[in-house]
Amino acid sequence: MLAIQKAFRRIHTSLDAPRLTRFTLQAPKNVEVEYANGSKFNLTAEFLRIHSPAVDGKVRSVGGEKVIIGRRHVGIMSAEPVGNYGVRMIFDDLHKTGIYTWDYFYHLGSNKFTLMRNYIKTLKKHGLSRDPPRRK
Repeated sequence: MLAIQKAFRRIHTSLDAPRLTRFTLQAPKNVEVEYANGSKFNLTAEFLRIHSPAVDGKVRSVGGEKVIIGRRHVGIMSAEPVGNYGVRMIFDDLHKTGIYTWDYFYHLGSNKFTLMRNYIKTLKKHGLSRDPPRRK
């Protein structure tokens, strides 16, 4: 599944997404991006965190599927520019290795509802939760 997602990302980012016209970090909860074709997307911190383009040690393999759990309340601490093609997002769970390109933001925004629905279905299928584990 992960190989398919990576291949899709490569294919998608090789296509020409519209030019980014505005990037707004509304820390800690979301990012808003606008494109020259009029598309405007509001992407939550949780959504961006679970769809991080980086390989992450906090990914859990369940039934052969890679799943990031317990990130409902994650926040974005900052976004650092990377060249002129994207940003590195730094989350309050200390994840900071993902570089989000403008094309990848467009892909996420264009497919937001399907991606989130599939994520929630995967969690339910394995009895997992978007909420962080309770501390004892």
